[in-house]
Amino acid sequence: MVREPEAPMGVVSALVRSAFLVDATYERGARKHQLTSQQGQLLCVLMGRGDEGYGMGELVRILGLAKSSLTGLVDRSLRRGLVRREADAADGRAVRVFLTEEGDKVAAEFYEETVAAVADLTTMLSETEQHQLTELLGRLVLENKVPAVFEDESCLAAAEEARDAL
Repeated sequence: MVREPEAPMGVVSALVRSAFLVDATYERGARKHQLTSQQGQLLCVLMGRGDEGYGMGELVRILGLAKSSLTGLVDRSLRRGLVRREADAADGRAVRVFLTEEGDKVAAEFYEETVAAVADLTTMLSETEQHQLTELLGRLVLENKVPAVFEDESCLAAAEEARDAL
């Protein structure tokens, strides 16, 4: 069966469809590690935080979840041995969330595989086009104050360049 060419896309359609594409890629990687995509996000956010971890309030803002949803997410991740909770040293009523040794291992594997899979989505673009896409999307997320739920070193450098250009 020959597929009919699609009509040109508008910016809204292109952004929504690309979000679905990235979400599906992210979801496949999460499933491979027996994670939900939200667990994958949680692990990626906690990566590199070491002894700092994050408070629950910080995680609510970063992940954009309701407090009850975050509590369930942390509870499920805790049962899997991926995270641990500790009382906040500065505020005994609050808790902080940290990766466990197992969580750090799973997070690193998931992260590396996801970076490669998402990067593969742009292989049909030239290096110049990839750079343009990075600049434009970097500006879009910075202007809209999207929390850093997933970053790689090249994205960090490009985001800083985009921010400096504004």
